[in-house]
Amino acid sequence: MIEQLKTGWKIKKLGEVCEFVRGPFGGSLKKNIFRSDGYAVYEQKHAIYDRFDNVRYFIDENKFNEMKRFELNSGDLIMSCSGTIGKIAIVPENIKKGIINQALLKLSPSKKVSTVFLKLWMQSESFKDSLNEYSQGAAIKNVASVAILKNIQVPLPALPEQKRIVAILNKAFTTIAKAKANAEENLKNAKALFESYLQGVFKGEDWEEKRLVEITSLLGDGLHGTPQYTEDGEYYFINGNNLNNGIIQYKKTTQRVSIEEYHKYKKNLTDRTVLVSINGTLGNVAFYNNEKIILGKSACYFNLLEVVDKNFIKYVISSPYFWNYAHKEATGATIKNVSLKTMREFKIPIPSLKEQQTIVKKLDALSVKTKRLEAVYQKKIEDLEELKKSVLQKAFNGGL
Repeated sequence: MIEQLKTGWKIKKLGEVCEFVRGPFGGSLKKNIFRSDGYAVYEQKHAIYDRFDNVRYFIDENKFNEMKRFELNSGDLIMSCSGTIGKIAIVPENIKKGIINQALLKLSPSKKVSTVFLKLWMQSESFKDSLNEYSQGAAIKNVASVAILKNIQVPLPALPEQKRIVAILNKAFTTIAKAKANAEENLKNAKALFESYLQGVFKGEDWEEKRLVEITSLLGDGLHGTPQYTEDGEYYFINGNNLNNGIIQYKKTTQRVSIEEYHKYKKNLTDRTVLVSINGTLGNVAFYNNEKIILGKSACYFNLLEVVDKNFIKYVISSPYFWNYAHKEATGATIKNVSLKTMREFKIPIPSLKEQQTIVKKLDALSVKTKRLEAVYQKKIEDLEELKKSVLQKAFNGGL
């Protein structure tokens, strides 16, 4: 509910300034009617990404004429209404003629309101708060009733004032977007700098190159199958996605197993064991530290000989030096998989143990600095997003 209104502004219901058309029932657009070309069927993604190209589905002229009330016209707004809700896009000129599908809502603003002004307001916290209020505070997963939207109140100044506010917001958002892009580039560069250093650090001229199998006493993978899960089991069934920067991480989805299952499938893990993800995301690393786990097949393990520093190997596996090798040798078009043979044959330049430890200290220090920089840039990106929300809110409170 709008509590205060600037002089000269009026309160209108959204249904008073827009015509609404909810997308057709899903049964109206069955896949057997789609054609390889013709009239476009616009989907949620066109609202979510604010782009009207890359159309997947088409209907013929007869079906289009039958569903003409769902036709999109330049200047209409579309809103995603299922799953990812509330994403708004303005229909540009010269799009391929077509209709909306069942997951979209079409709003056709009257001449009393600037389309851009309305879009910006529907992206504001005011609109989201109103939507929640009319929904008794429930988290909306699906906007089922157009009546809810029609009754939401819109603060409307005169049309010239709407256009003035739009101009100010566009200028402010352009500046914010530029600053955000710079921060994102700096964040990307900070990560790339560390990866670049990692790529180059393992190229000592006098280092002896050894295969991974030559510096390990044991190398194997996890269970090819599924243990019997036990809700209150004290052991965990982990996979490659539980490994991160030297640590085993338990997630809400991590399943538990009993001690009996553990004894059936346990591996010979020691304080010299390194765990590596070899399926899906390649090269996540963790050290075994006496955790109560059963290892799944998307991870392998190897027990290092004393001549190798665990952290040195962690950095090698976490570097482009390993990634390039792993992706080149991996099988699978979508989900990459590295075989145990590929792991055994991975060649690593190995300096003396003392030099390994010196390199680890330097990399640890550089990693700390890099993470500090990443945190700074990430915070700046978050602050700029909050600034954008604040400016938007101020605009519709009459503060501009």
